[in-house]
Amino acid sequence: MKSLWSDSDAKAFEPDPLELRAYTSRLLGQNADLVLHGGGNTSVKVTAKNLFGDDEEILYVKGSGWDLGAIEAAGFAPVRLDVLRFMAGLDQLSDGEMVRMQRAAMTDPYAPNPSVEAVLHAIIPYKFVDHTHADAVVTISNTPDGEATIRKIYGDRLLLIPYVMPGFILAKTVYDMTRDIDWARYDGMVLMNHGVFSFDDDAKRSYQKMIDIVTMAERYIASETSLKSNAVARTEADLLVLAKVRRQVAEQRGKAVYALLDDAEPAHGFACLPDVDSIACRGPLTPDHIIRTKQMPLIFDDRAVTDGNPVDSFAAAYQDYFDRNSGGEQQCLDKAPRWAVWKQRGLISFGTSLPEAGIIADISQHTIKAIQLAEQLGGWRALPEKDLFEVEYWELEQAKLKTRKISPELQGRIALVTGAASGIGKACVEELLVSGAAVAALDVKPSVNDMYRGQRVLGIVCDVTDDAVLQRSVEQAVRHFGGLDIVVGNAGVFSASQNIEQLQDDAWDEALAVNVTSHQRLMKYSIPFLRHGIDPAIIIVGSKNVPAPGPGAAAYSASKAALTQLARIAALELGRDGIRVNCIHPNAVFDTGVWTQDVLESRAKSYGMSVDEYKTRNILRSSVSSQDVAAMVCAMAGKTFAKTTGAQVPVDGGNERVI
Repeated sequence: MKSLWSDSDAKAFEPDPLELRAYTSRLLGQNADLVLHGGGNTSVKVTAKNLFGDDEEILYVKGSGWDLGAIEAAGFAPVRLDVLRFMAGLDQLSDGEMVRMQRAAMTDPYAPNPSVEAVLHAIIPYKFVDHTHADAVVTISNTPDGEATIRKIYGDRLLLIPYVMPGFILAKTVYDMTRDIDWARYDGMVLMNHGVFSFDDDAKRSYQKMIDIVTMAERYIASETSLKSNAVARTEADLLVLAKVRRQVAEQRGKAVYALLDDAEPAHGFACLPDVDSIACRGPLTPDHIIRTKQMPLIFDDRAVTDGNPVDSFAAAYQDYFDRNSGGEQQCLDKAPRWAVWKQRGLISFGTSLPEAGIIADISQHTIKAIQLAEQLGGWRALPEKDLFEVEYWELEQAKLKTRKISPELQGRIALVTGAASGIGKACVEELLVSGAAVAALDVKPSVNDMYRGQRVLGIVCDVTDDAVLQRSVEQAVRHFGGLDIVVGNAGVFSASQNIEQLQDDAWDEALAVNVTSHQRLMKYSIPFLRHGIDPAIIIVGSKNVPAPGPGAAAYSASKAALTQLARIAALELGRDGIRVNCIHPNAVFDTGVWTQDVLESRAKSYGMSVDEYKTRNILRSSVSSQDVAAMVCAMAGKTFAKTTGAQVPVDGGNERVI
């Protein structure tokens, strides 16, 4: 393992031990093989003057909710060291009481809650203490001869602590084991099945000890193992199976989820292992992961999803696991899996948000590597089920269930918007994002690739009149997010004003191709996935010209009328599948690309009006924007229109001819 220490960088922080502590913590946190998504913790002991001018020993320990990879000085909780050391000497203390006492002993009430390992950090008699969940060390400890192997690698350099529950029990165990030892004999400490500690009065030496400890484990693994590909010949994953299992997980969890497919070689190879059913279900890499991943993944193949509901079987097994281990005081968590092994395909990670799914994906990738290495070191053996249950149902985690979090209405839903690079389409993408959805934004303009930022938007360059490209775009969206729930058919063209006898053939053909045929094809390719979507909906952006056409717009009006009729028929056909189909008829939305100055002048002239008169001719005398239309799109995708299909709703400020 490469050291990231830089003397020149560190020098800028050296006058302040807390800033130096933050720097070395970031070095640890930036290496996913050491610290993965919030795991691990660090601390520094300092002497500071209190309000009364007296010297006071303070432990600055990583605060809850901070990631070591990006932590700043503000992310450390200052706790009075004498209180923490006193707590270590108590015979009994619940973790809830420990958290309250730690909070009460803080010198800054606005700082984050101290790590649950604060007491353990306090009893280690060194200024700097580093704790990681290093993959290499934990992989070795998760084998039948793990303890003997650890001793073989390190000799007497490290303290070995048998696995006990994190929190006060762990701190008390270490306190009792180390009362009479000479700490100077040790460079660090291994918590079996859990992680590694290093410590020193010098920040650089403490960090370097961690790197050295992990490097020795990595070298041992490299000398005893080799990872070879187990993958069979790859075939394209059936995206309908992906969409189906995503919906099954969402139904079991009671919330919409994303399903991130990983079919790269390592994941594909793991999913092809003949004994994957066994080795994948022996527990997580470290017990800290169980909070995010549960004790095991869902394992299924194509047939299991085609013929039934493997998630129901997973949920039944989870209920049995809960019943076996619960003392009757815990509240059962939802029984939905957090990740899955899709046999012969790869891994899937499920999350109500993309960050959650991404974290689970990272953890699963590290886990499958550790499993395969441990199998070559004598066998993968995680903690016993009861120990895992105690972490998953830790009183501190159960307390979080009482805090209700309100999510945006469309959180976890997956939308696809055509004509997404400008006007109404762009506003729809932005409003859907605000409402919590992930969005595939399709447009013929290449700029759609770069105009949106964030992992919840997938820009796809797509000519909707090219059937093959349109189909691939729909499939790309499904593959990227895991399914499809909302389709917004917005792409359209508005031809220059021409009376019928002057109407150019290519203008007529283009209007039909873009405004009607492309939407029929979009429905055709989307419907199979929408059938397995979560509260699926199709929203069609029509036009005021459908109920109230005007002269000089035959191609536009006729094509939009045909599109509306297509949507009405779709509502009739798809209702039995629970797919809602509704239309919006905007008018006078002047902040779109359709309304060029030439078009405005032409339309105003045809009505015998000035441009200003034409733009303010609705009954409410109000301005109608793309954002107003987008808000209606989100309403139609949400609970407001949950019992409505086949509707045609104007967003036009009121039009006399429509009314």
